[in-house]
Amino acid sequence: MKPRNQTRVLEFILLGLSEETNLQPLLFGLFLSMYLVTFSGNLLIILTIITASHLHTPMYFFIFSLSCIDICFTSTTVPKMLLNIQTQNKVITYEDCITQLYFFIFFAALDHFLLTVMAYDRYVAICHPLHYTVIMNTKFCGLLVFGSLLLSALESLLHSLMVLRLSFCTELEISHYFCELNQVLKLACSDTFLNDLVMYFVAGLLGVIPLTGILYSYCKIVSSIFRISSADGKSKAFSTSGSHLSVISLFYGTFFGVYLIKF
Repeated sequence: MKPRNQTRVLEFILLGLSEETNLQPLLFGLFLSMYLVTFSGNLLIILTIITASHLHTPMYFFIFSLSCIDICFTSTTVPKMLLNIQTQNKVITYEDCITQLYFFIFFAALDHFLLTVMAYDRYVAICHPLHYTVIMNTKFCGLLVFGSLLLSALESLLHSLMVLRLSFCTELEISHYFCELNQVLKLACSDTFLNDLVMYFVAGLLGVIPLTGILYSYCKIVSSIFRISSADGKSKAFSTSGSHLSVISLFYGTFFGVYLIKF
């Protein structure tokens, strides 16, 4: 029998990665160390770019922004998970869950858009090197980051407002360590068809289009690199794009591995 509706949801229960008591210290230590490495590594990148004047270029401006986003992104979910493990309290309030949901989507989308911007930056640098400083000027770089912020805020606000319209059942256990959109929608007693429609439409519009832009940029980049006659020139071009390509592969590989495997 379907659980009855609840007039007002006060809290959810985050089941976490495992309910085995003997695994909790291991999980706590593992995720704490990973979080500290991520936080300190990105902080070191930020401080290096700020203090080194020769790194004040468009490429490093985007790397600086990406490091800030990565710190915020991990801080949205990991500290709460560590607190839950440490206190053995898996409860998260309704308000905190919606807030966490908003910022998780916001920083994930911002990460996605900024990687697209960085792909365009590398495309201009390698395919149009003589016009690079003219195209990627300070004002244009700022507009690209601002546009990414605006689109991310609108996307996360849309999903959050769509969740707020739902009523939830008495079964409020989230099979995750944070308030992930799909898991929250599964707990709703009201019809989630519109939520699913919006979620897939936005994912297609704001996900596929930027990804297509990234793939197009790297097709042009690879084509331009192969036309370079000198070995040193090819090596330099590959080195400037290789790190960004590895980050993109990790980001999308993780995304597709986590979400598409469910289907």
